[in-house]
Amino acid sequence: MHTPRVTVLTAAWTRAQYIGKGIQSVIDQTFQDWELIIVDDGSPDNTAQVVKEWQKKDARIKYIRLEHVGRIAVVSNAGLKEAKGEYVAILDDDDHWIDPKKMEKQVAFLDAHKDYVGCGSFFVIVDKDDNEGSRVTKPQTDDAIRKVALYANPIANSTSIFRRSVAAQFGYYDESLRQFADWDFWLKMGKYGKLCNMPEYFLAYRMWDKGSSFMNQRQNVDAAFVIIRRHKDEYPGYFFAYLSTTVYWLYARLPVYVRKRLNAFLSRLKKALFS
Repeated sequence: MHTPRVTVLTAAWTRAQYIGKGIQSVIDQTFQDWELIIVDDGSPDNTAQVVKEWQKKDARIKYIRLEHVGRIAVVSNAGLKEAKGEYVAILDDDDHWIDPKKMEKQVAFLDAHKDYVGCGSFFVIVDKDDNEGSRVTKPQTDDAIRKVALYANPIANSTSIFRRSVAAQFGYYDESLRQFADWDFWLKMGKYGKLCNMPEYFLAYRMWDKGSSFMNQRQNVDAAFVIIRRHKDEYPGYFFAYLSTTVYWLYARLPVYVRKRLNAFLSRLKKALFS
């Protein structure tokens, strides 16, 4: 059996209308030595049927269905246990890659820079209908990433690729975290080596009011407090990180209709401040 160099991991939950676009963006990559593992958290929609149709077209697509657990860390870890790739690339089920050379460029970078454990990139925000909203940069160098790592996740997960052997040393994602397990994951990865963000736009990141970042805001802020306390000794800026998270805690307690009006603006503001 051939061992692929890259495992693409997608944790899926009721995004049947979008997941096909993500799958197509993997198939369209110039780098073709991959497997795609889709782990479905018991979606009640037709996600399973959609993925099975794609499997008929490409045998590199693997599908795992779980009973619903409601924690992306658990779902992701289930896929990582089956992963065979030297590298792992993450792609959320409502996002898609917009650069067909995304994997080719990132694999080449990690092959050439053994002191780096992972990398991400910039991304484009789109709405539920794929209309472009704005373009988001991220801190590029390892030093710049470390300066803002306690304020927000320094690596956009769906832009990322990492060394599986490094992540395996600490057991991948922390399943005790209900949200922001990816943020915690990247702070852990940064303890084992360097991180970077390539100054290119690799991803269309979907922002909509049924996205997990909006639907789980109260759980998000609880997890944020845990994460910044956990990593305060390895990364700078604890006081201001705690202060900004307290502001987020207050916002998360506003009525839903108020948060819906403010969500897009505040999310873009946060991305601008910590990019």
